[in-house]
Amino acid sequence: MNFTITSAAQKFMRMMLRVDGGAGSGFRLAVSPGGCSGLAADIQVLATPEAGDAVVERDGVKLFLPAESRLLLDGVTIDFTDTATQTGLVFHDPKQVSCGHH
Repeated sequence: MNFTITSAAQKFMRMMLRVDGGAGSGFRLAVSPGGCSGLAADIQVLATPEAGDAVVERDGVKLFLPAESRLLLDGVTIDFTDTATQTGLVFHDPKQVSCGHH
């Protein structure tokens, strides 16, 4: 699986896992198409992966990824933003054209 997690996103995931999870908990990233960035994510901290989830560990952060997420995250950079208008994970997908007029 070829995706990148920025240090800001990793920090956010670690914080979530520390607050909501126990030892061995993972960050479940259920990604679906939608939004201007092309991807929307439903995130949860779970003690165990759900059926069909792949467990991917990146720099000590354990991710639980359902099948659709694994397809959609190919080539994507997962970043974290904290601005006046948006706080949370953002997905930079080079395959996705941005919203805008042609």
